[in-house]
Amino acid sequence: MKKTKQLLLPLCAALSLFGASVTSHADAVVIVHPSNSSSLDDEQITKIFLGQTKTFAGGSEATPVDLKEGSALREDFGNKVLKKNPSQLKALWARQIFTGGAKPPKELDGEDAVLKFVASTPGAIGYVDAGKVNGTVKAVKR
Repeated sequence: MKKTKQLLLPLCAALSLFGASVTSHADAVVIVHPSNSSSLDDEQITKIFLGQTKTFAGGSEATPVDLKEGSALREDFGNKVLKKNPSQLKALWARQIFTGGAKPPKELDGEDAVLKFVASTPGAIGYVDAGKVNGTVKAVKR
C-alpha cells in the first residue's frame, strides 16, 4: 500500500501540472463583425492593431479593440500575432502618443465585452479565446 502511494503521488502531481498547463494556454481567435467580408492575413491584422492602418483591405474603417493590460490572452495575442511583448507594445504606443500618431485600441474589460462590441459594431475587430467564439461574430484568424 505504501509503495502504491509513493508511485501515485508523483503521477498525480505530473497530471495536475499537465492539466494546469493545458487550461492556462488560450488560443486567441481574431474576430470581426459578421458583415465584414474582408479576408485578413497576419500582416493586415498586425497593421490594424499597431495603428499602421485604419482600414481593412476593402477600404472600410477598422476599429480594433483590445483586452485590458495584464490579461494573459492579450499577452499571448501580442507575442504570437503582433510579435511584440507587453513592454514593446507599451513603448510603441508611448512613442505614437508622444508624436501625435495613432492611438492605441480601446481596451475592454473582458472577452464577453469584446464579443458584444464586435457583434454590435460594423468595422470592429478584436480577439477572444477560441472557446468563446459564437454566431454573433465572424472568426477570421486562429
